[in-house]
Amino acid sequence: MHLHVHSPFSFLDGASSIDRLVEEAARLGMPAMALTDHDNVSGAVRWLRQAQAAGLKPIQGVELTLEGGYHLTLLATGPEGYANLCRLITAGHLGYIPGPGDDPFRRPPDWAERRLAPRCSLEHLAACAEGLIALSGCRRGEIPSLILRGRRKEAEEAARRYLRIFGPGNFYLELQGSRLPGDRALNRALRDLGEHLGIPLVATADVHYRDPEEFPIHDLLTCVRTLTRVDQPHPERRLNAANFLWPPEAMVEAFRDFPGATANTLAIAERCQPALELGRRLHPRFPVPPGTTADEYLARLAYEGARWRYGRITQAIRERLEHELGIIRRLGFADYFLLVWDVCRYAREQGIRAAGRGSAADSVVAYCLGITDVDAFGRGHLFERFMNPERAEAPDIDVDFDARHRDRVAAYVFRKYGADRVAAVATYNTFHARSAVRDLGKALGFPPEVLDHLAKRLPYCASARDIPALAARLPELQRAGIPWEKLETLVQACVRVAGFPRHLGTHLGGLVVSRESLYAVTPLQWAAKGMPVCQFDKDDVEDLGLVKLDLLSLRTLGAVEDAVAAIRRSGQPLDYERIPLDDPETYALLQTGETIGAFQLESPAQRALQARLGADRFEDVVASVALIRPGPIKGNMVEPFLARRHGLEPVTYLHPRLEPILKKTYGVVLFQEQVIEIATAIAGFTPGEADQLRRVMTRARSQEEMQAIGRRFVEKAVAQGVAPEVAEAIFGYIQGYASYGFNEAHAAAFGATAYRTAYLLRHHPAEYFAALLSNQPMGYYPPNTLVWEARRRGVRVLPLDINASAREWLAGPGWMRVGLMQVAGLSARAQAAIPAAREEGRPCRSLADPAAPAGAGAFDTIGGRDEQH
Repeated sequence: MHLHVHSPFSFLDGASSIDRLVEEAARLGMPAMALTDHDNVSGAVRWLRQAQAAGLKPIQGVELTLEGGYHLTLLATGPEGYANLCRLITAGHLGYIPGPGDDPFRRPPDWAERRLAPRCSLEHLAACAEGLIALSGCRRGEIPSLILRGRRKEAEEAARRYLRIFGPGNFYLELQGSRLPGDRALNRALRDLGEHLGIPLVATADVHYRDPEEFPIHDLLTCVRTLTRVDQPHPERRLNAANFLWPPEAMVEAFRDFPGATANTLAIAERCQPALELGRRLHPRFPVPPGTTADEYLARLAYEGARWRYGRITQAIRERLEHELGIIRRLGFADYFLLVWDVCRYAREQGIRAAGRGSAADSVVAYCLGITDVDAFGRGHLFERFMNPERAEAPDIDVDFDARHRDRVAAYVFRKYGADRVAAVATYNTFHARSAVRDLGKALGFPPEVLDHLAKRLPYCASARDIPALAARLPELQRAGIPWEKLETLVQACVRVAGFPRHLGTHLGGLVVSRESLYAVTPLQWAAKGMPVCQFDKDDVEDLGLVKLDLLSLRTLGAVEDAVAAIRRSGQPLDYERIPLDDPETYALLQTGETIGAFQLESPAQRALQARLGADRFEDVVASVALIRPGPIKGNMVEPFLARRHGLEPVTYLHPRLEPILKKTYGVVLFQEQVIEIATAIAGFTPGEADQLRRVMTRARSQEEMQAIGRRFVEKAVAQGVAPEVAEAIFGYIQGYASYGFNEAHAAAFGATAYRTAYLLRHHPAEYFAALLSNQPMGYYPPNTLVWEARRRGVRVLPLDINASAREWLAGPGWMRVGLMQVAGLSARAQAAIPAAREEGRPCRSLADPAAPAGAGAFDTIGGRDEQH
């Protein structure tokens, strides 16, 4: 069996997907196989699932890069070995292994270099060798490399060193059958060394692809990785197609002169036990007051928040709170709610604006904790859309923070829970159609203009697998003059690498927080911004039992904060959170469609919708946020909604029970929550069952599954007294709309920000436009468009003034002044220094100041020509 195997998670050095590798190993009758990608275990979760599903024993390993660039193959014999594997990978990437009391943002001088070229020290290797079996590695291993260079004595010293580190029986000399010049001599030298030192041998094939037919794809990926073309030589390019999954009999034949080498693969596999357990819950325990449980503390905070939000807690509010708290208690997520509450509390105390969004706005508990600003009780939102009581899945709470201060909030989480228990969530940046065309096409030697011509005409984020179908279906590709017959090799290569991870990225806002050290499940490495990131994406971290915090950045919140501050400085009282949702002037603005600058309402499509919609209540704003989305547009929901709203089309209901559910959306199933309500009202589903129905209907399923779900819906509806033909019609109706529906809670959360920014646009345009300009880039339009729009609204735009301008735009009632940030080439240091000098009583009095911006009339006040406001 194979103990040295690379998947696409070796990033441009593995040419067969994990499922294809597993499928071939099972076909060959192998009882076990090891995954040993370069310096990461990112494929571990899917490797574990797919291997177990195929009846294959999964062994988790890694090909670790050591100082000096040497490779070493490591295999975990169990959980302790896997944790040490994660520590060693972390040491290679970070340069150290963070502990509980370490500074989470401590970066060694070479951290940026380590991002691209990790390397683990022998000291770390010796400290973390328990539970590991080491193989001496490929030709780039220290021992083989020294032998190939004729340095036998040093090779022997290295072998003795590894033997001391791992101990007898845990270190093997790795023989490979890559059929390269010198291979036989190298293997004989390793055999002699093993006999001399008593080190056993083991045979591997250094697998990089499933079968020889996939060698060209591996060679092409190697060219992408090494920035070479297929007609250029490179030391990294392999000379033959020998690095595939050899059948067992071929391995035995190839290593017949090396006794025990193939038999030891079985012996090692028997010693390696499952190293990674899925489905555990590693959520951190929130520190609560002595003598109090997390459930009790959450309930206390929720009721305190309810008094703050509602003033008087009615029986209906109390029942809703108890209903939600009961589900949270039963599913065991009180600590998670407290963790998110604490982060939002910290942000508020630091003056950092935050706003929860997504399905968390279906929760009254989240509203009372101050996590969201949407009254789920008052709006009648369904808690089960957020937390299904019949599925123990972790809830997903997304919170937006002022983009300027989001990293401060993240730093709070890192420092509170420890450098070894918090990390950013990874993303796998994969080959899509455009990137595959450009990368593979360049390696194949196609002219850049041909590749650019094709890539620009492929849909954004289209799968590379779909390029042939797109070429046959899209007129713009058929008429583009693309020489498809010459691009056949490229197109087929793109199809083969579709979905392969190209490199590891960082989730926009996700952090994982663990109850115990993260090394039990994941290594850490540096993100581009210098933050530690784990090696798994959002789906994998959920399978691993880690809690994910979504701390997202939203520049709009920074603009809101600056606008409110400017308004208050001018003596105008404004409580942003209590802006009335029934302001006639705000709705009059929306009805004109002149909404440039308003959050979520400023795109050309939204402006056109606002002019046609004629919004006169907050529900219209919520609906408009949901309507201009790919799903509702594709589902042809916009026109029926508008026609029914304006009485141009009758609003009808297939059953009287549907009217209270669909009345606010004029009979259109616009929101996902409505699917849940229909299933409970018509078919008597429990809210949990109904949410499961929604999940199935909003994802691609087989025709058989949909028919089975439909039969169950109809049967239960008939049992509830609904006529069979009506039940079938209702199921068909919601089935047609469900896959396009939007989350109402998310629409309401964004709708609140959209409405409030429209209010600022109407009542305080100068302060709001100045704030937008100070927080660029954001929104749909460049600064000059925003300035033009401000002028159109009667705002007096004052020029840059060396003795009046701040770094950001300044504003007051009816005027705003250009900020120093608009001066091209003026450094951030100078932007801050000029106002600081002015505040110290040192205004600029001549043109001699080298830091001063001489253009745009900045020095006009020196000569007394300032335009006063």
